[in-house]
Amino acid sequence: MLELAILGLLKEHPMHGYDLRKRMREDFGLLSSLSFGSLYPALARLEAAGAVHEVASEHRPSAAPPASSFTSAGSIAGERAAFRARLASRRAASTRSTSGTRGRRVYEITAHGDEMFHRLLETEEPKSEGGRGFALRWAFAGYLSPEDRLSLLQRRRAQLLATREGSRRAMESPWRPLDRFQRSLVDHDKEATEHDLSWIDCLIATEQAAQISSSAPTTALRANQAVENPSAVLNASVAHARPAFKKAAPERSRS
Repeated sequence: MLELAILGLLKEHPMHGYDLRKRMREDFGLLSSLSFGSLYPALARLEAAGAVHEVASEHRPSAAPPASSFTSAGSIAGERAAFRARLASRRAASTRSTSGTRGRRVYEITAHGDEMFHRLLETEEPKSEGGRGFALRWAFAGYLSPEDRLSLLQRRRAQLLATREGSRRAMESPWRPLDRFQRSLVDHDKEATEHDLSWIDCLIATEQAAQISSSAPTTALRANQAVENPSAVLNASVAHARPAFKKAAPERSRS
């Protein structure tokens, strides 16, 4: 998931490590505890794979003053002072180089990284990721096709239905009696699952409506082309309405 998040953010614009970590911690709750100890190895892996590359540094650390700038006073004490000054300068330059360069490396996604991002985004999330994998993929769902977005939502819905069924079984036949505190936790999980299911159903309905809306111009064009053939228009209208008739038939029979 970390590689997917990095590549998705770099698709917006190049960033350095500090900005990447800040965005991940603020935008993605599942990565709120991300440390530089996890981020930089992931960036190194992506760089080695050719998915990202360094484009620039904001500024370079200043070089150590040349040794000739430290003059001797012509005594042993002066020589020691000059030596200590040169040594301190070198250590300071080394510290600036170590602490500043890594944080200021600016990364940019490559063409190969773009392909990797879409492959990771479209790949079915492992069951071990659960809701975290879905949440991260949905954050970048704008890069998915309408069909892939709908597939992602339907997979998550199936996961939530399985979770709800597991909770129902746990309530009906617990492996040991539950006290009121434990039962309240089970009830809370059930309500959270129902809430997520309602949200997913709304998203699915929105995606389906968007697909129907986007296909409307094509349908209208075909209808205009078939105006000269009334029977073709009638057949197309019946075929388009048939699913609605099938859905309404049971309702009429119940009424």
